[in-house]
Amino acid sequence: MEGAQKKVLIVDDSEFVHRICRVTLAKFKDCAVLDAMNGFEGIEVLSREGAVDLILLDLNMQVMNGFEFMEKLKGISRWRKIPIIVISSEKKDEDKDKALKLGAWAYVEKAKPEALQGLIEHALGGKSH
Repeated sequence: MEGAQKKVLIVDDSEFVHRICRVTLAKFKDCAVLDAMNGFEGIEVLSREGAVDLILLDLNMQVMNGFEFMEKLKGISRWRKIPIIVISSEKKDEDKDKALKLGAWAYVEKAKPEALQGLIEHALGGKSH
């Protein structure tokens, strides 16, 4: 449905990263932002909301990390197709490769926020305003 509100879930244990993502997402029309501080909370939000249009995910978190979160999503058919952009401070190729194999749609380093807006725009299929 054209013009419908898009829901984006931020799963990261850093309040600062949540703020940065919210500033980036504010550039998109009709975008509702949901927050979770770890993968376990992310699963709770998805259970409550039903589904979202995009997940912005950190890898290194307490309780349930990003890899565990993606594994959990793979096992639940209604969540399996949600695009996930991993936003990580990890620069190791093996972490990137593992994230992509687990179903991440894209991987961006936290040190490169300018790349995030373009990826979000592409994933949500719309332009920022």
